[in-house]
Amino acid sequence: MYSPNDTIQIALIGAGGMGQGDTRLATSIPGVKLVAACDCYDGRLTRMKEAYGPDTFATRDYHEIVARKDIDAVIIATPDHWHSRISVDCLNAGKHVYCEKPMVHAIEEGQSIIDAQSKSGKVFQVGSQYRSSLAYTKAREFFEQNAIGKLNSVEAWLDRNSAIGAWEYSIPRDANTKTCDWNQFQGNAPKHPWDPARFFRWRNYRDYGTGVAGDLFVHLLTGLHTVTNSLGPTRIFATGGIRYWKDRDVPDVMLAVLDYPDSEAHPAFNVMLRVNFKSGLPRESFGVKFIGSEGVMTADFKGVSLDKLPQTDEFDYTIKSFAEETQKTLTAAWNAKHLSPESRIQQGSGEYLDTSANEPQLEHHKNFYRSIREGQPLIEDPTFGLRAAAPALLTNESLFQRKIMTWDPKKLAQGSV
Repeated sequence: MYSPNDTIQIALIGAGGMGQGDTRLATSIPGVKLVAACDCYDGRLTRMKEAYGPDTFATRDYHEIVARKDIDAVIIATPDHWHSRISVDCLNAGKHVYCEKPMVHAIEEGQSIIDAQSKSGKVFQVGSQYRSSLAYTKAREFFEQNAIGKLNSVEAWLDRNSAIGAWEYSIPRDANTKTCDWNQFQGNAPKHPWDPARFFRWRNYRDYGTGVAGDLFVHLLTGLHTVTNSLGPTRIFATGGIRYWKDRDVPDVMLAVLDYPDSEAHPAFNVMLRVNFKSGLPRESFGVKFIGSEGVMTADFKGVSLDKLPQTDEFDYTIKSFAEETQKTLTAAWNAKHLSPESRIQQGSGEYLDTSANEPQLEHHKNFYRSIREGQPLIEDPTFGLRAAAPALLTNESLFQRKIMTWDPKKLAQGSV
């Protein structure tokens, strides 16, 4: 147990579903205590007092959180368009920051967070929890052991098959301009008349959220970069549209193709990303499939599977059309070059590692607080966070501009490849 002097006192900025979920996990860690909360809806502030005690400091204005000297760290779970501004303000005030993904609403905001974190020396962690998933840790070990041979492509998908999964969040009956600070919520976003749907279902609108790309593609890219140790793609193309959920200006079906260049960690490969909010399945579906020259590996919510592929067989129908002596010569040459049939690992005899007992989101928070206490390396610093967010956000730009986008993952710059 930690003494009161050792307790890390935290504040939550943005007390929606994700923010309150983050706070429950954080405060389940010994030595972490919530002392303040900020939100633009009064009902959520009331709920925070109900959950953490009537003495919990509550405010609509995050600047009051920034100004408090007794707050060591903040969780930022606001709409995306507030992430960078609040992150920089908190870092400059000497506070550690756990910021929900995507790290930024626009790519050009990323460097300001990197600079503020470097200048402050404080811990900044992006909340893309699959970076801490045991499934991806084990998949990385398999990958580094060359278990699937040469990687040539990746397929990744995240299908959400419920209304809540499609961001049709509940709107409270008392939602109005007295209980909701509409001006504070909008911030620097384009101004609109009061609209409870925009306030409570902000992910559906480009003014405040980043749609499929920021909410879901970032998860897929986080897993991909964790396994391959890649810095990111150089070319990005996306398409999609609004197919089922009509109350939005972001797509509910999206496909993207990304080109990853040669690097020290891996040869060049291609990636296909997919999100579908009505796939016909009764449950959420999520996975990243790594396709190599000698096998296929898939990581998902529950674990990682590894299947070796049989060597390509020379004994197809064409060899039978040759003279017998030619067949013997080709067969001998093939057997000398490749593994014998008896030693080949056949498809379907691979292994499966169950990681369902692992809680990636809790482990992600544990890493954040260990980094604060012990100075351990962060699992997801702002540079990693930007390298996951930027190509995802460029899929939006590709779709809306109807063109291929370029990205330099080394220089963290757009259009310089």
